[in-house]
Amino acid sequence: MANQNPHQNDVVLSSRIRLARNYQDIPFPTMMNDVWAAESVRRATDAMASMDDADAYRLLRLSDEAPVDRQALVERHLVSRDLIRRADIAAALIRQDGRVSIMVNEEDHLRIQTLMPGDQLETAAALARSVDDRFERAVQYAFDEQLGYLTTCPTNTGSGMRASVMLHLPALTMAGQMGAVNQGVAKLGLTIRGLYGEGSEAQGSLYQVSNQITLGRTEQEIVETIGAVCKQLTDLERRHRDALKERDAAGLEDQLMRSVGIFAYARRIDSKEFMQRWSDVRLASALGLVDLPLEELDALIYEAQPACIIQKAGKEITGQQRDQARAEMTRAVAGVRG
Repeated sequence: MANQNPHQNDVVLSSRIRLARNYQDIPFPTMMNDVWAAESVRRATDAMASMDDADAYRLLRLSDEAPVDRQALVERHLVSRDLIRRADIAAALIRQDGRVSIMVNEEDHLRIQTLMPGDQLETAAALARSVDDRFERAVQYAFDEQLGYLTTCPTNTGSGMRASVMLHLPALTMAGQMGAVNQGVAKLGLTIRGLYGEGSEAQGSLYQVSNQITLGRTEQEIVETIGAVCKQLTDLERRHRDALKERDAAGLEDQLMRSVGIFAYARRIDSKEFMQRWSDVRLASALGLVDLPLEELDALIYEAQPACIIQKAGKEITGQQRDQARAEMTRAVAGVRG
């Protein structure tokens, strides 16, 4: 029988690859002045302009963007928090479909990021290598024959690759197993973080699994390690979901369907409650209790964040108005009008 869920999206939301690169002859961003920062942006835009698909990208100079628009980019995972902290010198080249973004003057001169839905780490890696190869033909990277690609932070030196998968692990969370999971992946040189990576807390039972070091490991080894752990955690989460159903199916359905009801009929819902209810509703969908597309629920996790709501409104709105707008979004996804 053909695999009905080739990208494992009942558990895996997304796969991401990030490559850290620096120019050979420009000081690292932590040491460079405004002149070098401008030169870094110029080189990146010139390199992109020479590529066949240059028209598919837009250049954003963070200093020209309003604070709410910068934060919306973070909420959509198109740029990092560190990039907007350097808004005075930072820029981003973002492909129209959001699958590729090149951050300029973050911790390194270039951070090439690719993002794919579901369990598609190999596809994301191939896309990242393709973009990286095209940049390398246009610019000179800082590279050492023994160490590999040179980076601001020593933990990124080598391949410069960070690979990660975003997993929805509500059953493991309910079972109190995430502490053991953290310990297990740490032994493999991996780490588990929250929705927005380093320094963020886990919300909505969402966890980002990524490698901690790159030195001494090839890109393929990193991808294979993350991929293997992703499969193990996916299988473990499914077993715990089955155990929850076997132990108290009615109780589980009651919990999940209460959240479905709030999603369908709430008039206001704040960010914290939204994440809790979203996790329940997504699990209900994955278990076949409700007919709500996982793709729409996964898009909602970004669009229902505060800055994205303000951006969509086109004006500054109050907290209550944001909560009302968020509830309108959940009702629309649940198929309720009015």
